[in-house]
Amino acid sequence: MQSLIAKEKIPFFTIVPAFVDNTEIWRNKLTYALRLGNEFKGKTSITFETTQGPKTVETTIWSLGDDFLQLKGGVVIPLNSIIDVFF
Repeated sequence: MQSLIAKEKIPFFTIVPAFVDNTEIWRNKLTYALRLGNEFKGKTSITFETTQGPKTVETTIWSLGDDFLQLKGGVVIPLNSIIDVFF
């Protein structure tokens, strides 16, 4: 079971790859979520895997790279650790 955390708490967790790497699926959804955040200030829920179990953050995405996404404050989440994306 995942727990909701503040984006400022992400650096306190060790992020690990998800059991299934769905990077290509997430990249497409996150491209839309990036636009949603930049143009409409919409938030996205991102669930990712950590050593302490799945964690969820509700935030806007600032940028999207080939292997990661970046949130405000330079917080980075690897795409291969993502379990779910919802907006």
